[in-house]
Amino acid sequence: MSDVLPYAEVIGDPIAHSKSPLIHNFWLNALQIEAEYRKTHVRAEDLGSYFLRRRADPDWLGCNITIPHKIAVMDYVDDPGGVRERIGAINTIASETGGPLIGTNTDAGGFLQPLLRDRWKGQSAVLVGAGGAARAILFALTSLGVGDITVMARDAAKGQALLDRAGVRGRVIGMADTLPPVDLLVNSTSLGMVGQPILDLDLSPLPTGATVYDIVYAPLETGLLKAARAHDLKTLDGLEMLIGQAALAFDIFFDAQAPRELDGELRAMLLSGEE
Repeated sequence: MSDVLPYAEVIGDPIAHSKSPLIHNFWLNALQIEAEYRKTHVRAEDLGSYFLRRRADPDWLGCNITIPHKIAVMDYVDDPGGVRERIGAINTIASETGGPLIGTNTDAGGFLQPLLRDRWKGQSAVLVGAGGAARAILFALTSLGVGDITVMARDAAKGQALLDRAGVRGRVIGMADTLPPVDLLVNSTSLGMVGQPILDLDLSPLPTGATVYDIVYAPLETGLLKAARAHDLKTLDGLEMLIGQAALAFDIFFDAQAPRELDGELRAMLLSGEE
């Protein structure tokens, strides 16, 4: 593709594993939109200079944000939708030449899509992690009316702060503690990702019919999901949330609806590694 095309991108540290460019460019090609989507490695100490450079680029449409910048980027954007207060993390930034950087969050909506599709009706959940993705997922769970929420975190204070920020009266347990018998277990951490330690949990306390949802997508078949299937539990993989949040961001960047009728073809392409 030409360098002069309008473009959006995803930033993070690390970023090589990201499948977001494959997803957005698949949709751009399907809709014959002359634009592109990239991935750019940005370290925490370089966020300020990154945004200075991009704001001066008339072809830049904005970016998605992944680990570990979803909280730090809030210092660089305008927040007309009150995402800072409602969720406390931003994963999408839109830009118009000469205008402000507008931050929002598509993670919450992307996370909810497969649960709504499957008509999930649970009332209790364990959320593993207390970072930027966890903030969006906690917001999404409360929007579904889930009243019984447990945060599993290495740092109990950070887990409690997550609940307090959202105004949720939940509880916090450690990573080695026994899971409660909940309807939904969500891994919002990078544990299980390529190059990261595995997330090794005893899933036996989960009841028949419980769902295990792992937002890690590299690898797609994580150790957690393998264990869940061994216990005959329902599973949702990381592509579910990734594609869902990407579709919302695609509309923001490119002013077009993602062709979700092609999801089967898209998943096949992502699983095969073909571009």
